[in-house]
Amino acid sequence: LSDNQWHTLILAVSGQSFSLTVDCSIPKDVVVETPFPAALSVRRANFYLGNRRRRKGMFTGLLRQLVLLPGADATPQICHALNFKVATLSVPTVLQDVPAKPASNEVLKYPYETDTKVTLGSRPRCTKQDKAQFWFNASRRGLYLCNGSTWVSMLEVKRRLDYVEEYQNLVTNSETMGIEVFTIPKVGLFAATANRITPPGSAIYKWTDGKFMPYQNIPTYQAQSWKYFTIGKKIFLAVANFEQNERGQELSVIYKWSRRKAKFIIYQRITTYSARDWEAFVIEGETFLAVVNHREGNNHNIDSVIYRWNPRTGLFETNQTIPTSGAYDWEFFTIGPYSFLAVANTFNGTSTKIYSHIYIWLSGSFQLFQSILTFGAADWEVFRIGDRVFLAVANSHSYDSGMPAPSNFYAINSSIYELNITAQMFVKFQDLLTYSALDWEFFSVGDDSFLVVANSFDGFTFSVNSIIYRWQGYEGFVVAHHLPTVGCRDWEAFHTTEGSYLLYSSAKEPLSKVLKLKTT
Repeated sequence: LSDNQWHTLILAVSGQSFSLTVDCSIPKDVVVETPFPAALSVRRANFYLGNRRRRKGMFTGLLRQLVLLPGADATPQICHALNFKVATLSVPTVLQDVPAKPASNEVLKYPYETDTKVTLGSRPRCTKQDKAQFWFNASRRGLYLCNGSTWVSMLEVKRRLDYVEEYQNLVTNSETMGIEVFTIPKVGLFAATANRITPPGSAIYKWTDGKFMPYQNIPTYQAQSWKYFTIGKKIFLAVANFEQNERGQELSVIYKWSRRKAKFIIYQRITTYSARDWEAFVIEGETFLAVVNHREGNNHNIDSVIYRWNPRTGLFETNQTIPTSGAYDWEFFTIGPYSFLAVANTFNGTSTKIYSHIYIWLSGSFQLFQSILTFGAADWEVFRIGDRVFLAVANSHSYDSGMPAPSNFYAINSSIYELNITAQMFVKFQDLLTYSALDWEFFSVGDDSFLVVANSFDGFTFSVNSIIYRWQGYEGFVVAHHLPTVGCRDWEAFHTTEGSYLLYSSAKEPLSKVLKLKTT
């Protein structure tokens, strides 16, 4: 509203109109041209405020007070022109301050107007002192509001994946079997690589100036994977060791973050058998840690173990054992109030054509929920698109000692299953041709959903394209991008203020790669 202008606000209720004429230059007594009747029904009524008359454009301005009290006269509670006092009824705190008196004949400025500003450039801090401030992110073309601790998106142009470019060659200690990307609050973004050779063992890298830089080396024994998790304020990182240490012990290790030393230190050792994977999860307020035992000697049909955190001793203790066959991976997920744990069984000693299982938590333990036929299953990935729940399995190869050999053991379909609520089970949704697939990773860019598969070997070479699939609704997942990889073992998606990235590990060369997702 411009200065020294009279404007009329028209309130229309149930077809009856009442107008309030106000002077927008300074507060004035409100002139009620038509008084409200003693009784007025507002059932199914529409309220209309504002009249620009013949002026073009939308009605703009600040309605400082609007008090509607059924069966009461609100006139005594509105602002008075003589003393500028603000009625307290339904008035936000920021509006209760008296406006500063202008030095000249200019529009009155209120505190919330004079203090509000829009910051441009790189991501600024967001603290209690910066609350209600705006930041415009030019790279994402988004407007954000500080809520006192984090930046909340108010308006953002939805990004779309255009192409993928090589961003960083990450030289590793040796071939990398798995990667875990995680963030330690107030410290930074990290990536832990599970490296094959000991020494020098595995490494932790920290994201510094837009790149992963070496941060800490940890002795490991043909490490297969890392798992980051927290218990209250405690921060842990567990490694799955595949081989024995110098003393002939097969131990996987849980490390704890030391805030004083700013590094991970040994916290607990657990006996494992050719461990492939750890999975951490919480059920009914209790923390669990599940290890996949791949084999003991030449016996692939052994128990994998679920450990429960004992808050009294501060240690993980055995809670449940589950029979597995050459297992590679655990995947925990929840659907409504129910908790599930899926195991990827790979080899039973004679065949890779075996059942992998999904377990459901009932009465204090995991019980069999569903069995799915898989072919050398190496990974499960659960993801959601809207209200739909999917579970993708990475099938690595087809082998059966009692059957004729196929033309290619490694060119095999990996499958995506969808939860059917009516049938209360996962049903096959889509098959995708893969080449010794070892991992799936789900990620999103804007409103679009993607799956990237780690193709590791096509029967002839380890230099195989891994594929990004785009979700196309009724069509399912369709090929979007071909990514050249060498012995690809694991994918991790992560985000920073500079953009979105994919990190892949190679099980055949001491080099992992960070790829940047270029968006439009």
